[in-house]
Amino acid sequence: MNTSTLSVPSSLLRQRAPGLLLAVAIGLLALWLGRRLPLIGGPVIGIVLGIVVRNLLSPGERYSPGIAFAGKKVLQWSIIALGFGLSLSQVAKTGLESLSVTLVTMTVAFVSAWALGRWLGVHDKLKILIGVGTAICGGSAIAAVTPIIRPDDHDTAFAISTIFLFNLVAVLLFPLLGHLMHLSDLGFGLWAGTAINDTSSVVAAGYSYSHAAGDYATIVKLTRATLIIPVCLVLAFAVAAREKRKHAEAGSVGQFSLASIFPWFILWFLVASAVRTAGLVPVAIQPAIHLLAEFLIIVALTAIGLSANLRRMAASGARPILLGLGVWIAVAVSSLLVQWVIGQL
Repeated sequence: MNTSTLSVPSSLLRQRAPGLLLAVAIGLLALWLGRRLPLIGGPVIGIVLGIVVRNLLSPGERYSPGIAFAGKKVLQWSIIALGFGLSLSQVAKTGLESLSVTLVTMTVAFVSAWALGRWLGVHDKLKILIGVGTAICGGSAIAAVTPIIRPDDHDTAFAISTIFLFNLVAVLLFPLLGHLMHLSDLGFGLWAGTAINDTSSVVAAGYSYSHAAGDYATIVKLTRATLIIPVCLVLAFAVAAREKRKHAEAGSVGQFSLASIFPWFILWFLVASAVRTAGLVPVAIQPAIHLLAEFLIIVALTAIGLSANLRRMAASGARPILLGLGVWIAVAVSSLLVQWVIGQL
């Protein structure tokens, strides 16, 4: 046997183990507390505990690989696990119902980012990053457009910190506001799914409100996330046209790859939903699958909290934060207005 083929996985496991174990341990505590504080819920408790541990105890660098893995991959696994509890007809129905609100809020995000960014004196690339992050799927969208528009690393860090700040605010604030406005489960799910930036924050806020709201918000958010593909294509063509005018080389945007930006976990979410629709998931194990999905969500959100450096976020500066705040408020308000106009609140 070629031991070199085993060394890479075992090495990765050793690198990730400390951070994963830390996220799992805090996640178990958050799950237990969430059962006793259902109005807050395990996902919100997980992300708050993660933030507290990160900024008070400052886990060392050896925890970083596992924390990063949990914040990305474990979150994707949790979404796939949720698919086993949803039929394809429910997914398709929700996606179509939410499409009009999604398109309006996306348009509002881009227009407000351009207008407010111009007023604040924020340059074009940072406006695009914050606009895309708010309109579609937070840090994932920012990561997808970065190789296309090629911003400075400083701008990317600014945008991600700004988006992350309002993700945290949304997780804590949206359920409270939803109850104050007496939103239905579907109304809140549509609001959270279209107005909160990142998938993890949508899931946390949705399931903190109710199980039905969480299911609905997750599907709405996944529908919204697929729109990163046409957005990236438009940006790629725009960059290519601009660089052509500058007599740049024809292959100057060669880093852009459709496969690299496609959110593949959504495809597996649909496969899991198809398995459920085909009746291949025994009824007896469905509660266990739901518990597993809930715990994976809590672990992922705990890891995201463990990644939150509040000092670095505060050092990002006022203008990008004001831009992110303005765009976020515009999207949240427009989502509620569209729902009110079409009678879905």
